[in-house]
Amino acid sequence: MIQVQNLSKHFSVRNPQKGNFSLLKNFVSRDSRILKAVDDVSFKVNRGEIVGYLGPNGAGKSTTIKMLTGLLVPTSGHLEVNGFVPWKSRQAYVSRIGAVFGQRSTLWWDLPVIESLELLQFIYKIPSATFKQNLEHFTKILGLDEFLNSPARSLSLGQRMRADLCAALLHNPDLLFLDEPTIGLDVVAKERIREFILHINATQETTVVLTTHDLADVQKLCKRAMIIDHGKLLFDGALETLQTRFGGLRQLVVDFALPYADLEVEGANLVSRDGNRAVYAFSREQLSASELIRRLSERFSIQDISVLEPDIEATIRLIYEQNLLGAT
Repeated sequence: MIQVQNLSKHFSVRNPQKGNFSLLKNFVSRDSRILKAVDDVSFKVNRGEIVGYLGPNGAGKSTTIKMLTGLLVPTSGHLEVNGFVPWKSRQAYVSRIGAVFGQRSTLWWDLPVIESLELLQFIYKIPSATFKQNLEHFTKILGLDEFLNSPARSLSLGQRMRADLCAALLHNPDLLFLDEPTIGLDVVAKERIREFILHINATQETTVVLTTHDLADVQKLCKRAMIIDHGKLLFDGALETLQTRFGGLRQLVVDFALPYADLEVEGANLVSRDGNRAVYAFSREQLSASELIRRLSERFSIQDISVLEPDIEATIRLIYEQNLLGAT
């Protein structure tokens, strides 16, 4: 589906002049530097995958997406998506992709939503039967009935995002780009959009590339994550692998059948205790959950037990803050 090899995008950025006559100096100065927004990035995305493309602000995410969608021409490297070179075959290529940008809408601001969708049918040359079928299907799943005849400017953010998702998928694209699709939404709206994305991926095998700062999106939608920083791709692998390598301590929550005085156990730290419930923290590298449970079971009568994995948001934050992947 997506093949990226040694992809780079460099920009020439002027160095600002200071001091007297700085405005004039900035106007005539040729002093500049090269900003490597994306620097020698390579990866592949297979058909039907949902991939999280992560990184802090300024890492190179948006520049990569703009090259993948054909909005920018790379400085060097090879990029092919579904058999197309995006910037060389723009018209044919964009007819096979969809895009939703959380801060921008593809709807016409003063038109009722249904008229925007009908215009997109004309633009993408969607057969009437396909348009009708998809519109009815998406309207039911996304709950569009309540605002189909309302102008886009009157919609709430959650309503607009649902309408934008419908607009992006009406023409049955093979590939969907999502940039902050749940930004600013409440919990209910976020969950509805996530469920819709999973549904489309499962039923139509739509490939999804997701960029987001809401890591709950990544945790609920993606099995694979890529992390970019300073233009370099630092990690590409299973989300589970990321948490295993950098996730920190796991927790074991235990409800004991009896009120024991001493609940200490070798290999784990007793983090808290509330009545007959105790929470232990332990490192997966030093002790498996099954071994810890065995040690507890040998000493205590246990009523209930559960393992809590490290939160993905805390894991990613730790990677960024401590530069664990080696960005320079």
